[in-house]
Amino acid sequence: MLRLPILVASGGINSAGRSSHRHSFKRLVIDGLSAKQRAEQHASLGQLMANADQQQQLQGTLIRRIEAGYFDPAAVPFGRRVTLKEAVTADISATQYIDAINPALQPTPGANRRTDIAIPAHSELLLPGCRPFEVSAAGQLPTGFDPGAIYASRNHPRGLQISVFAASDALADLGIPWSAVMRRVAPDSVSVYVSSSMGQLDDAGSGGMLQGPAQGKKVTSKQCPLGFAEMPGDFLNAYVLRSMGQTGPALGACATFLYNLQRGVRDIRDGRARIAVIGAAEAPILPEVMQGYAAMGALATDKGLRELDGLASHGAVDARRACRPFGENCGFTMAESAQVVVLMDDELALELGAPMLAAVPDVFVHADGAKQSVTGPGAGNFITMAKAASTVRAILGEQRMSTGGMVQAHGTGTPQNRVTESDILSRVAEAFGVNEWPVVAIKSHIGHSLGAASGDQLSAALGIWETGLLPAINTIDSVAEDVRCNRLQFSLKITAADVRDYSLVNSKGFGGNNATAVVLSPSATQELLTAHHGSARMRQWQSQTDTVQGERQVIESRRLANDWAPTYVFNDGVLSPDDVEITKHRLTLGGEIIELDTAMPEGWRID
Repeated sequence: MLRLPILVASGGINSAGRSSHRHSFKRLVIDGLSAKQRAEQHASLGQLMANADQQQQLQGTLIRRIEAGYFDPAAVPFGRRVTLKEAVTADISATQYIDAINPALQPTPGANRRTDIAIPAHSELLLPGCRPFEVSAAGQLPTGFDPGAIYASRNHPRGLQISVFAASDALADLGIPWSAVMRRVAPDSVSVYVSSSMGQLDDAGSGGMLQGPAQGKKVTSKQCPLGFAEMPGDFLNAYVLRSMGQTGPALGACATFLYNLQRGVRDIRDGRARIAVIGAAEAPILPEVMQGYAAMGALATDKGLRELDGLASHGAVDARRACRPFGENCGFTMAESAQVVVLMDDELALELGAPMLAAVPDVFVHADGAKQSVTGPGAGNFITMAKAASTVRAILGEQRMSTGGMVQAHGTGTPQNRVTESDILSRVAEAFGVNEWPVVAIKSHIGHSLGAASGDQLSAALGIWETGLLPAINTIDSVAEDVRCNRLQFSLKITAADVRDYSLVNSKGFGGNNATAVVLSPSATQELLTAHHGSARMRQWQSQTDTVQGERQVIESRRLANDWAPTYVFNDGVLSPDDVEITKHRLTLGGEIIELDTAMPEGWRID
């Protein structure tokens, strides 16, 4: 077995739409698509956006002014401390915690079962109010799309809602029933690594748990567990995939998706898994979260954008151009996204006739070492990029390394990133003899989704290979003077792409979390498999995959007709101890067998 991890499906949702059939990417290059492709893209967006017309679809996707369904940036809730000049009397309802009231406030029974409290003069109170927020743009899901309304979400945090959608979207993209896939493998040969970098921080998750008592609200039994950062993967194991395989996703700030991808790739290469479901989900468009990043100076503020554009102090900001990678910029733009991919080993992918969207030979992860600031960039990304380039050279050779690839840059839109990442890319290109390396920076369109960001980038690479188009960095007029452009190609308009062999997906996370993935194109993947398995085996796969592609189109037609819902199975197929049988050689779980005879490395046995 070659044990090459084959990417057979990609699903998700971000500000450009859904990822299956490369729809979200096609929104980025919609002006370069054929009339037929544009019609297909509008049909997909219309299905998500309650049949909005084409103009509304364009206006209601990608980075834009924060919409009412999130919060009003002109009036964000903000408590102000005040001191009473005189004593006052107030009352509270009987349902509130009477025993928690400060005895100094002298609670006494009031009318209609309420409780009167006397508040003495000079008491300090928190007065509810609001104030304008310094950031007004974000990469929000398409206008009108509610991920919790299309399945029994039961007050799930938004990050879990979009995780369920993303995994279901990936299964639809696969075109093979998950039950049929699982019949071909042992239950312990599946790895699921899906997480978020920050956890679920809205009211239904950790945010509600932490803020509830101070707001006079009770903490619910769900807020604590549903807020855990690994809960997206736990949810998919329990309610979408019903997997008993390996789990334990990673966290790596903005590189979280690639950290999880590395785990899945290594599991397949080492023979620990035959299938790996990989992903990340982040729903951080919350005033509290965005305030934290703004306080760091990381977000593009309205004031900063006005200064860049020479606008008056209260001039209207162009929210569409908030994120400006590799140009004159002032910070990144927050976004939400969930991205899930399915990997199989090459034998299983051939056996099932699975789609071959790409292959992922390896993912490299390294820290920065000694740092002045834990949030600042460091040297670790040099290591990951150089190792990734070396891997491409080892597989494809010097010539194809230098002429047949691209870089999906982290490209956040911050002044530090434009300098440090361009320096890294340029110096790696020079070392490996690459000229005019195409650099793609999709955050200019969709924003920065933190832990899911490199999943957005990987999805874009798949779209480039399908359409042959490179998206523009369309929010800048020119590359900034301090950006190192030697041997790099920054495209400011949609262009035809000659990147037939590979992509390097790069991520630079807070805290020194650097990762770079090597991704082979569909044609390079099939070329490699043909060399290993032979033409006859590949012709057999082609015959099978034609059938699978037909089923993918059937699923897509149903979706466009609104005859589809995310997979979510609650309290079904739950095993009890009576369903478990165990001997010294095998474990049987509801008819599924897990072998227990473990082969140990030579020298690991004491006779």
